[in-house]
Amino acid sequence: MIEQILEFLDHAGVAISLFAVAVIICSFIIATWRYAKQFQIDDRSQNFGRFKKELGSGLLLGLEILVLADVIETMTAPPTFQSLSILASIVVIRTAVSWTLTLEIEGRWPWQSPDKGEENV
Repeated sequence: MIEQILEFLDHAGVAISLFAVAVIICSFIIATWRYAKQFQIDDRSQNFGRFKKELGSGLLLGLEILVLADVIETMTAPPTFQSLSILASIVVIRTAVSWTLTLEIEGRWPWQSPDKGEENV
């Protein structure tokens, strides 16, 4: 019974990883398509800023899903100090990337409160 659960979790981890990659790819395609569509219509700097925000948001979502997949896959691996340290390293790196993406998208660190004009957005 335990082996079946571990096998299911292993397959679930792989499926979630593939879903995260699909989210990243789809967000790239959608953001690029919108950027190209609005290239000649809008102000280019405003259009590029919107492109960066859309692309960053999709990447951020994909990274969060990948962290979930890594946690699930680590639960199915034999518990060793090496597997735990690898998971910790992956989570730290992806968290740092998420923070810098949030800084790029919102113009503030995740722990900073939004400006008064941003609170209702």
